[in-house]
Amino acid sequence: MESKDTIQAIINQACGSVQFHKYSHIPVFPVITDGVLALAEAAECFWLLDVIRSHQINRKLDKAFQVWTLERDKEGDGATVKGFNDDVLIVTQYIPYTDFPLDDLKLFLCDGVLMIPSEY
Repeated sequence: MESKDTIQAIINQACGSVQFHKYSHIPVFPVITDGVLALAEAAECFWLLDVIRSHQINRKLDKAFQVWTLERDKEGDGATVKGFNDDVLIVTQYIPYTDFPLDDLKLFLCDGVLMIPSEY
């Protein structure tokens, strides 16, 4: 796993995607951007993409645009992943243990493409 500073730099530098990367053969969100791929590799957090994908069967989630956040516990090793339709909370999942290095993260899922907000 890369350092916290390196991972934050990857997020800060994400500004559009040269290409999309096939993430899964399951047609929930089959592609991710360059920034999400770099983030997942650097932070070793492909599990987070799986968490987001696993909730796509929820009929309440807007299939056109979703906001996903990860917030680390202030104390402890857990984190909470939340899925929103715009600013309306739809999904909450607690992760009891993660070594994800950042305190928080936000991702957008737009028309089947998972991206860092600056890539939108």
